[in-house]
Amino acid sequence: MENRWDAAEAARHAGDIEQRIYSSRLIGQDQALVLHGGGNTSVKITAKDVFGADEDLLYIKGSGFDLQAISAAGFASVRTRHLVALSGLEHLSDIEMARQLRLATVDPAAPAPSVEAILHAVLPYRYADHAHADAVIALTNTPSGDAHVRAAYGDRVLLVPYVMPGFELSRVVARMVADELGAPARGLILAGHGLFSFGNTARESYDRLIDLVTIAEDYLKEHGAWDLSEPAGPDEPGGPAGIELAQLRSQLSGVAGVPLLLQRQDDPLARDFARRPDVAALSQRGPATPDHAIRTKRVPLVGRDVAAYARAYREYFERGAALHPAGADLRMLDPAPRVILDEQLGLCTAGRRAADAAAAAQIYHQTIEVILRAEALERWEALPAADIFAVEYWDLEQAKLRRQGDAPEFTGEVALVTGAASGIGRACAEGLARNGAAVCGVDIDPRVEEILPGPGYVGHTCDLRRDEEAEAAAEYAVSRFGGVDLLVLCAGIFPASARIEALDSADWKAAFAINVDADLTLLRRAYPYLRLAPGGGRVVVIASKNVPAPGPGAAAYSASKAALTQLARVAALEWGQQGIRVNILHPNAVFDTGIWTDEVIAARAAEYGISAADYRKRNVLGAEVTSADVAGLVAAMCGRLFSKVTGAQLPIDGGNERVI
Repeated sequence: MENRWDAAEAARHAGDIEQRIYSSRLIGQDQALVLHGGGNTSVKITAKDVFGADEDLLYIKGSGFDLQAISAAGFASVRTRHLVALSGLEHLSDIEMARQLRLATVDPAAPAPSVEAILHAVLPYRYADHAHADAVIALTNTPSGDAHVRAAYGDRVLLVPYVMPGFELSRVVARMVADELGAPARGLILAGHGLFSFGNTARESYDRLIDLVTIAEDYLKEHGAWDLSEPAGPDEPGGPAGIELAQLRSQLSGVAGVPLLLQRQDDPLARDFARRPDVAALSQRGPATPDHAIRTKRVPLVGRDVAAYARAYREYFERGAALHPAGADLRMLDPAPRVILDEQLGLCTAGRRAADAAAAAQIYHQTIEVILRAEALERWEALPAADIFAVEYWDLEQAKLRRQGDAPEFTGEVALVTGAASGIGRACAEGLARNGAAVCGVDIDPRVEEILPGPGYVGHTCDLRRDEEAEAAAEYAVSRFGGVDLLVLCAGIFPASARIEALDSADWKAAFAINVDADLTLLRRAYPYLRLAPGGGRVVVIASKNVPAPGPGAAAYSASKAALTQLARVAALEWGQQGIRVNILHPNAVFDTGIWTDEVIAARAAEYGISAADYRKRNVLGAEVTSADVAGLVAAMCGRLFSKVTGAQLPIDGGNERVI
């Protein structure tokens, strides 16, 4: 394994805490070590308390923080003496342990300390690093896992049998460290869970972590279990699968009881694994580590029989609940799979948020590598289902569920927004994303690809005037998120002002090409996906005040927007039986949009014989109407408030006398 320590860079991070942050980020940069909030790191420090006395503290990663980008805000300082005292107790519930960790935390505003804080505290070294290294798990998750570890490491590690994370693991490790930890030991191997390294400097602990993982990698290489096999079949993508993805997503959402996003990973490794004749046997043995089940569930769905998976999950829950101390008080998670292995689709992952689906994908991609190497070494073997259930339904995880508030309204839904690079389209993309939607923004302007950060947004540059590019835009949204629930048609142009006798045919045709024809193409292509939308498809068309009240010099714009309005009205009539709602907004005088250049405003003002400044204020309320105002109404029309409304036309113009 590559050692990423850079002495020059490390020298710029002076002090224990800065060194702790630096080496934590190094660990987080390697997916073969940790994924998505996994792993934890600590350093023991001494600081002054409020009375000026020295106090020993454990500076440890906060629960759920991502090591790759962690900062000081992601750590908590916990009183070491309290933690060590807790390790001496014979019993402590994990809920009470979490409470004690919070009580021992110096700053009440700090994040909740890692549940393994007690374990870190009892290690007799200043620095400690914990990772779920793939190579180590490939050794331990075999029938002869203990023997492989001893053969690979000798006395360089202390081997800890599997114990569920939390207080019990900390208690067991505290006793083993006191009784068995020898001077040659550089770390701990936790069966079915990962490893710890430790040292008296950040570099010593980090170097030991990399060395321990490298030993596991070398052992796998020596036993012919490192290099992954070449694809068994032709290395060909599964091909376009838009409707298959949308149908699968619809079934998953139905079983989950809420909309889910669906992402497809069609890379050669995932595709070949999904096509293996023994994929069911391998994948149904369980996850690489128990905590992965929180994001991936215990096993993936092989194929597309979602109902059968849900029945099996309910049976799994009933068996686990019967043995769980909470019993009937346990709250069953939804029974929909989060990982799907399909011969055509490859690896697909589902989640309420794009980040959840992406996390499941990365976790299972790493799991595939672990499975293949463990199988090549001996035989892939996960922990028993009861141990996985105990973590999936851990008291601490159930407590998180009870604390959860309502998700944003469009969580799990997919919005396709045209004209998203600027103006109303951009405001709609931003507003729907704030309300939980995964958004695909489309525009001819390449800036559309960068308007929002994070995995819940993708931008697609295309020319909607070309049918094939408009159709591809819809397919792109489906390929990234599994469907289209909300279609918001904002793209449009306002040709140069011209009276009819001077109107150029090219300007007329250009207006219709983008203001009507492109939307027809998108409506037609999106229809099968809108039909499959878990909450019913919704379309919002951005038309114009010029439909009910056209103005002189705007024939091409007014006529094209009127045609678009008629198209939307017919769609509302034709698609209502499929549960698809189609509504229309008529904005006016929204001047923070791309079509309202200073030149256009001046020309329109001249048509009315007024100044540009007065033209901007021409409404009954004397109110400024912004793109954000329009976006707010778009979100409302897509939401529950308008759930029984279709075919409606609403002005958003501050009140226009001619419309009124």
